[in-house]
Parts: sequence; structure tokens; C-alpha cells
Amino acid sequence: MTPTAPAANRAYRRLSVEERRSQLLRAALTLFAHRAPEDVSLDDVAEAAGVSRPLVYRYFPGGKQQLYEAALRSSADAIVLCFAEPTTGPPTERLGRVLDRYLVFVDEHDAGFSALLRGGSVAETSRTTAIVDEVRRAAAEQILVHLGVPEAGARLRMMVRTWIAAVEAASLIWLDEEKRPPAPELREWLVDHLIGLLIATAASDEETAGVVRKLLALESASGPVAVLLRRVLPVVGDAGRLL
Repeated sequence: MTPTAPAANRAYRRLSVEERRSQLLRAALTLFAHRAPEDVSLDDVAEAAGVSRPLVYRYFPGGKQQLYEAALRSSADAIVLCFAEPTTGPPTERLGRVLDRYLVFVDEHDAGFSALLRGGSVAETSRTTAIVDEVRRAAAEQILVHLGVPEAGARLRMMVRTWIAAVEAASLIWLDEEKRPPAPELREWLVDHLIGLLIATAASDEETAGVVRKLLALESASGPVAVLLRRVLPVVGDAGRLL
């Protein structure tokens, strides 16, 4: 009789509780990335993970709602990581790298991203809403860090959160428009948008004016601020007559 192969050499390996939970969560994330929550069933998750439906319930006794909230939390953590960037170099160039990562996430999670931000899903609860709002606040805090003002005043903080909302809206429109313009063009426009908001806010808020002065001191002649100014100045060249 052929001796039984050691467990380590067998094709099948019993997963630990954490490994099995992670496996189920990965399967759910893949499904929720491309389908609205109401269009995903536990049977779908079980099939994607290659396990039985009762096994999914064993690890997520709250059913699809618990699984969706766990997947949402995982996605939320991934989005927040998109905004993490070393605080070296010109802030607008850092911001460009942040947006590149963010738009890759949006691209890879298109249907799920839309369902997440548009709300109205049958899976939406006060807990899921709180998770989404937490992401928005965390993203805003990261942007303030890059602007050098983690303890910002009300006007500057409102401006940054307004920009975060605009980024969300632009992302959803981008998905609706079949991801046009190309992601690099969208990223460039969103950076310009923040620069414009900063300058407009600086006109009536001394704290923001200080941020703009520091930002300009760190910018290069080939950076986003300089490029935007070269584009805008010819357009507003006749504005002097209004002064």
C-alpha cells in the first residue's frame, strides 16, 4: 500500500480561520467591484470562493450584509491608502501621484465604486454610510497634511472637503462617460481644480493665503501650478480693464 502523502504535500490544505475569512472576503470584493450589492448573492460568493454556502455563513453569520460591510471596510482602507504619500517634493506633484492611485482604484472597481458612492442600495445602512463618510474625512485629512496644515481652520477645511466631493463626483461622471477623458487628463484637471479653489479661498482667508504662498515656494517652473498659470494668463489677459 502506498503511504499517505504528508499533509504539507497534499493539494488540499485546511485553511486557518483567518485565511478562510480572507479568501471569502477576496471573492466578495471581486464580485462587489463589478456588481451592485443587491445583484450579488451568497451563492455567488460561495461559487467564486469554491466553497459551500453554509461555510460562508459560518464565517459571516450575518449573511450578505455582514459580508458586504466587511468588503466595504476593506475597500475603504484601500482608498485611504491611495491618499498616503511621503511629504517630500512639491505638494501638487504628490497630489498627482495620489490621484493616479485613486483613479486606478476607481477603474478597477467601477460598478462597485458607483454603487458605493451613489447610495440607495438595499445594502446601505447607517454603518455603511459611516464607513463612506470616514473615508471622505480621512482623505481630506491626508490632503491637509500635504498642504502642511493638519490643524486647518474652518474655511480651509471646508474648501478641501468640497474638493474631495468634487473628486467623487468627477469619478462617477468619468465612469458614466466610459472613462473619458483618459485618466491622466482627468488627474491633471483635478489638480488644477484644487489649485483654483486654493487661490479663490486665499482671496478671503489669510490662512489659505499663507498655504498658497508656501505652496508656490515649493513649486518648480515645470510643475502643475506653473503649467496652469501659463494656460490661464492668456485667457484672462484682458481682465486688467476690470481693475
